[in-house]
Amino acid sequence: MVVLSDKDIKNRIAKNEIIIKNISEEQIGSCSVDLRLGNGFRIFKHAEVTHVDPKEGISDALMELVVKQKEEPFIIHPGEFVLGSTVEYVKIPRDLVARLDGRSSWGRLGIIIHSTAGSVQPGYAGQLTLEIANISKVPVKLWPGARICQLTFEQLSSPCEIAYGEKNSKYMEQQGPQGSKIRLD
Repeated sequence: MVVLSDKDIKNRIAKNEIIIKNISEEQIGSCSVDLRLGNGFRIFKHAEVTHVDPKEGISDALMELVVKQKEEPFIIHPGEFVLGSTVEYVKIPRDLVARLDGRSSWGRLGIIIHSTAGSVQPGYAGQLTLEIANISKVPVKLWPGARICQLTFEQLSSPCEIAYGEKNSKYMEQQGPQGSKIRLD
């Protein structure tokens, strides 16, 4: 697969082949697009969750949505796991796959941006849910609007036949951080 350069990314955005809403020119790097942290965070209500059974999933009632103002940080404590989301809405064309990675500066603070969901499938549209963990030994402030992750785009050998959104697409058009829908597998 070939990774798109900044020139290719800008060209595909200009043609509305890649859609990323709410971005500025400064967010486009040499081969990636920086995405910003949204202001909503989903956290487990630990006192009410004895365990999670993937066959049953987890009820939204067992997670709390915390919404912060732009100048109000969310503090993630050592060992804590929260769901966040990107400010930006993205739509990936049928001939590309996007890769989501944390930015190095956050990794150096012990902040992991995704546990497993690093691939954004062709045809996906929506905000991206971030699986954020603090593996350091100190609390870290997460500021809404901070550039926290980046997308790179890889060209497929041919456009996919069945795009995300056309078959079993439980996270299509998501807004804000969404909990697991594993029970739908």
